[in-house]
Order: sequence, then C-alpha cells, then structure tokens
Amino acid sequence: MTTNKLYYGDNLAILREHIADESVDLIYLDPPFNSNASYNVLFRAPEGHESKAQIEAFDDTWHWNESAEEAFEAVMKSKNSQASEMLRAMRAFLGMNDMMAYLAMMAVRLIELHRVLKPTGSLYLHCDPTASHYLKILLDAVFGKAGFRTAISWKRSSAHNDAKQGRVQYGNIRDEIFFYTKSDSWTWNWQYTTYDEEYTASAYRHADEDGRMYRRGDLTASRPGGDVSYSWPVKRLKKGKWQADIDDEFKSPMPDWDYRQVPPYKRRFWAYSRANMVTMAAEGRLIYASSGMPEYKRYLDEMPGVPLQNDWNDILPVSGKERLGYPTQKPVALLERIIAASSEEKDIVLDPFCGCGTTVHAAQRLKRKWIGIDVTHLAVHLVQRRIKDAFPRAKFIIHGIPQDLDGARALAAKDKYEFQKWALSVIEAQPYRGGKKGGDGGVDGLLYFKPDGKKTEKAIVSVKGGQSLTPAMVKDLIVTVDQEGAKMGVFLTLEAPTKGMNAQAASAGVYKTEYGEFPKIQIVTVTQLFQPAKPIRMPWQDTSVFKKAKREKTEHQTDLDL
Repeated sequence: MTTNKLYYGDNLAILREHIADESVDLIYLDPPFNSNASYNVLFRAPEGHESKAQIEAFDDTWHWNESAEEAFEAVMKSKNSQASEMLRAMRAFLGMNDMMAYLAMMAVRLIELHRVLKPTGSLYLHCDPTASHYLKILLDAVFGKAGFRTAISWKRSSAHNDAKQGRVQYGNIRDEIFFYTKSDSWTWNWQYTTYDEEYTASAYRHADEDGRMYRRGDLTASRPGGDVSYSWPVKRLKKGKWQADIDDEFKSPMPDWDYRQVPPYKRRFWAYSRANMVTMAAEGRLIYASSGMPEYKRYLDEMPGVPLQNDWNDILPVSGKERLGYPTQKPVALLERIIAASSEEKDIVLDPFCGCGTTVHAAQRLKRKWIGIDVTHLAVHLVQRRIKDAFPRAKFIIHGIPQDLDGARALAAKDKYEFQKWALSVIEAQPYRGGKKGGDGGVDGLLYFKPDGKKTEKAIVSVKGGQSLTPAMVKDLIVTVDQEGAKMGVFLTLEAPTKGMNAQAASAGVYKTEYGEFPKIQIVTVTQLFQPAKPIRMPWQDTSVFKKAKREKTEHQTDLDL
C-alpha cells in the first residue's frame, strides 16, 4: 500500500527518480514566483534581527546560468513539442534573463508533473500577477488549451499601498490559481458556499406548518426528455386552493370532485416524469397557484448552497493560531477546498513545493494519501513537526535526510554545508546569512529566545561535522558570543567532545535569568538530536519563528495506512 512520503531535494530529480507515470490524482503547487521577490523566504527572524536571519531556498535558482540552460535544453529534447516551441518563442522574446530562467526551470517541471498525473487528475498552480501570464501560456502548451478549466481568484491580503520607488499603482491583493485537467474526464465534486442572508430572506419567505422555510419552484422545462408530456389532474378545495388527486394513480376519481387537467404552459414540458410527480404529491411537496398549476416546495434546509464560483473571497488569509511563522503560508481551508473538489478519499495528492506543509496537512485531514517535496532541510523539518503535532498517529516516510547517526555521518562526508543546514534545522536554528557558503566569522546559525517573555535575545550556533575536535574551537565560540552580543552559545558536533572541550565550555560560566541559570556554552552531539528529549536548555525559545501546529480533533482520520 502506498505510504505518505516527504522528500528532501530538488523536486525535478525527485519526480524523475521516484514518482511513477500516471500515479498522482491531484497536484497543487505554489512555487516561488521570481528572483526579485522574497516569496521563497522560509521564515523571518524576530523584529530587530531581520538583516541576518532569512533563508532563501532558491537564492541562485532563478538566474540564467548553466542550470537554466540545462532546463531549457531538457524541454527542447522532451516529447512535448508544444512546450518546446512555446519556450523557444519565449526565449526569443524575453532573452536570457532571470524571468526566462524561471520559466525554463518551471517548464521542465510542469512536463514532469503532467507525466505523473493520472488521466483523471487535476493540477492547480498558485501564483501572483508577477509571472502568471507567462505561466498560463506554459500550462496551455504542456496540458493543451483544452485542459484549462478556469483561473481562480483568491484574496490573499487586505488593502495596502503598492507605491514603490515613486511609482503609484493599484494595490496587489489577489493571487491566481490556474486549474487544469489532463483529460476531458476528471474527478470532480461540487463545492458550495452559503446563501446570502438577504437572498434567503427574499427567496425562502414561505413556511410550512412545522416552520420549515421554502420557496416555490417551477415544475416545467423548455425541452422534452422522457415521460414529460402528460396532463396533471387537480381538484379544487376552495377558491384559490388546489390539491392533486393521486388516489390509485388517477384511476378512481371521486365523482363529486371538481377536476381539471393542468398541462404545462404552451411550448413547455414537465420537468419531471409522471411517476416522480406522483411521488412528490404523496410527500406533500406540491403546492398550487390560483391557476391550478402545481409548483415544487424547495426547502431551505435541504439546499446545499450556491455552487462554488471562481472568485474565492470567503477564505481569509492565514491568521491567529493557524499561523506557524512561515510568511507565504496558505490557509488550510484553501487547500481543503481544492482537495475536496478534485479528489476522493485515498487518492494521492502531490505538492512539489510543499513549504510549511499546508497541502499535506489538508490531505491528511481529508483522508488522502500525500507526497510532499521541498529543497530545504528546514522546510522538511517544519512539515515533519507540523504533521506530528497535528496528527500524532500519522504515518509517513521521510526521504533524503539523516534518520540516524550513520546517516548524519554519510551526509557530513558528502557535503559539509548540507550537513550544517540539516543539523541547524533539527534544533530549529536559522542558518546565518541564509546558509550561504563563505566566511561566517564563527557563526553558523542563530537561535532566538525571550528570557523575560518580552525582549528577544539570541544564541550563536557553531556546527562541526569533522572528527578533529579541540578545546580551541569552543574557546572561539565563547569569543564570538561576546563579540556578537549574544547571551548563549551552542556547539553542535557530529562526534563526541573531548574532556578539554567540556572543561572549556564550563569555564564560560552561566547565563542567569528569572527562570533559572543556564550554561552559557552548551555542547550538543548529533546523537542527542535523535533522542526524544530536547538537547538544548533554553530559558524561553522564541515562538515567533515556528509555532506548534494545533492538534486535530479528528485523530481517527490519521489511522489510514497511507
């Protein structure tokens, strides 16, 4: 049975190597939109620490370089001639710039997403106006113009002023979500919104004896179809009151009743068969006009609501307890609507840019199977923690990150920078300068905390993935902590520290707060990261970075072996 899967890595490689042809029922993607906007910032530091505390997962991705050229050539060599011709035309028009790099990288991924989608599957691409017009053209090329269903408009923020660099423009408060299907036969479940109160007060103004509100509905149609050409007998009870005679299906009328045959209007037909009309009359669903024409009682409490349109103003942006600290986080309600409309229980939902995990959260809640992919260790860790917090019994497998000490050693031997980012993600520290390679002055990461619950302080994190460890390394961290104005320091090491290192850390003394005393320098091993208890003692870790996801009440939904 397919298992829920969370992948760390480039989604293009993951798609090619791990996702089979026509195996996915629904795809939602919310990719970074362009290289000039910080839509891909993983999280922000608390106020006052913005300059050194943001991670841009795709910092070098959307520039025309060797990777962009490779993506372009991959599209040219693909079997999708429409996509290759369209991308070639775009390059001739745009030239080799950041936008073209973005489109080339997206085009090759859209081709792979089309490949893994089932014939009955759907794709929803979420974007803002920056590149939406180009993405729409690419989607038309990959899925075919006939695959386009609609463009959904979602209000992502309240009104604001978008005047920049002396230029005034309309405020950008809406995103677009392009809805495509792979064929003319796709999974679809109608979604409904509630009626407007003014509408219900006007339309459903009649009440039954039991107080149920209803409106009168027409029982005729403009076109024939089936058993719809027949006369309908009624009897007059008193002036202006009529009642159908359904005794023995009109075969034994009482002689003293005043009968009239009531056909539909000229050039009209009944909307229901004679048998259905008999059933409705028996159930008391018919009511008669003064002319004797029957009408149907449409009860308000039985109506599903207004069929969902493509202007989604009713779903508000993320706020309050739902917010986890991820700037581009989308509300669960938005993804639940998409998943409910375009998939069934146990279908597979894929998000190749899963970020903080809203898609997989919604899929888990709605009993769907899911696949999430992200290129940052911190995002994968955030999704892992979010699902475990919200669904403690949820079952899923994580690919691409260390699961034990041997895995951590293998990562450190392969790529020390990726090992560093992974280790920082486990303790939820922010990589210094976005994790960029180069001189860091002894600072690999930052941890924030509030010793008094108000003022934010920081701790310096130094990560060592090598086997050669000396007390001098700890001494350097002590010096860096003082130079950076930090309150504490964490020395995170792959191998066990020496006695001299422990002694050097102890010599730094303690950090005193009203919550108690804490070692100013703490040495933490990777082995401790895999243990249940938190390895670092902090007076009050700042929750403005990542907040704990609320546990879902419907825990039984996580028992599926997904």
